[in-house]
Amino acid sequence: MNSLFRRLNEQRRTAVAPSLLSADFSCLEREIRAVEDAGADFLHLDVMDGAFVPNITFGPMIVTAIAKIARIPLISHLMVINPDKHIESFVKAGSALVSFHWEACGSGHADVIEKIHGLGCDAGLAINPDTPLSSVEHLLSDIDCLLVMTVFPGFGGQELIAGAIAKIGEADRLRKKKGHRFVIEVDGGIKPDNAWRVREEGARIIVAGTAVFKCADYAKAIAAMRG
Repeated sequence: MNSLFRRLNEQRRTAVAPSLLSADFSCLEREIRAVEDAGADFLHLDVMDGAFVPNITFGPMIVTAIAKIARIPLISHLMVINPDKHIESFVKAGSALVSFHWEACGSGHADVIEKIHGLGCDAGLAINPDTPLSSVEHLLSDIDCLLVMTVFPGFGGQELIAGAIAKIGEADRLRKKKGHRFVIEVDGGIKPDNAWRVREEGARIIVAGTAVFKCADYAKAIAAMRG
């Protein structure tokens, strides 16, 4: 696929994807416009089912509403069990990329990736901090985005797990060695004062929730993340 996500590697630039989980949902359109005007590249949508993770957020109906408002692409991060049952609804809702968790499937990961691509969408694979890269190495040639979690998913505002940072560099080195084209997205506890660490390791998309939406100046926060 001619992926706009994969092109970030070619352009060698860092994109910022504010996580709407931390936005004020009572004025969501205003929040979306504010981060777009502040320079956000993507919107990151955290979809939680209360089963794979202990929190519940929103489903495809809200993604559809966001897609009608947003001027920048949507990344839907599915933290749900049996993601294959939900892929189509999130693609149809307007997602530019749909990521699912390796840990959420007992098997059939390649089939889920193929299904996402078959629907004309870019495919992402997410891994938790305690999942070694070796577990997903056989899938890396097929994905558009590897989402490295630097917190355990479920809640915003967590502190970055420093031990997970090395996995970013490991993935980037493997990507270059094997000629893979996936972009590395990193999510969890990233702030202006530690964003340089994930950028140095090879992150091309930085997800930031509270670091953006709890800052008085969204543009300043996004610029600091991007470096």
